[in-house]
Amino acid sequence: MASSPRSVIWPVVHDERRALIHDLEPLPEPLWETPSLCPGWDIHDVLAHVVDSAKTTRLGFIKRMIEARFDFDRDNAVGVEREKAKDPGRTLTALRAVVSRTSGPPAGNATRLVEAFVHGEDIRRPLGMTRNYPAEQVALALGYQVKTTTRMGGGKEIAAGWRLVATDTDFQHGDGPEVQGPAISLLLAVSGRPVSEDELTGPGAPVFLEQARP
Repeated sequence: MASSPRSVIWPVVHDERRALIHDLEPLPEPLWETPSLCPGWDIHDVLAHVVDSAKTTRLGFIKRMIEARFDFDRDNAVGVEREKAKDPGRTLTALRAVVSRTSGPPAGNATRLVEAFVHGEDIRRPLGMTRNYPAEQVALALGYQVKTTTRMGGGKEIAAGWRLVATDTDFQHGDGPEVQGPAISLLLAVSGRPVSEDELTGPGAPVFLEQARP
């Protein structure tokens, strides 16, 4: 998938950052330790990662990866430790300070949408929060994920062998037993996140859900 135009991507990313701040502002302190959908991270950890990601620059990313010996997980852990304040409110303040930034690692612009949508759900779902994401833009993120290897943070291997069809926007990908569902549910599944059985339908859904389950 070719890099998506900046004029399309960044307004959506900025809206998602603002929406996340709005949703988390009233969160009671004990709930910040709620486990997120991202294995090993709680809600506060994911927020710190969102801040770290918003601050990332192309040159900075390369330098960081060298320091982390090209270990993405190690680099992410360092970033979370750096940006996670003792008080979650301060971490939210840090996100407010970078909400309109347009920097990112040396990758397609669609990665910024993947970050915004997937991490938004990493946080919201365990807290019982919901959001109506822009389906067309979610489909852009999904299109990127199904063509990017898991080693690079995508879900190409998870999507292989299935025909994925979004029910809320124009998106179809692959060949095989059909799996249907909202674009956000498909995006989460190919990104290695758990989705409930009632989110996806079609003849391939039961086996797909079993194989995609982290």
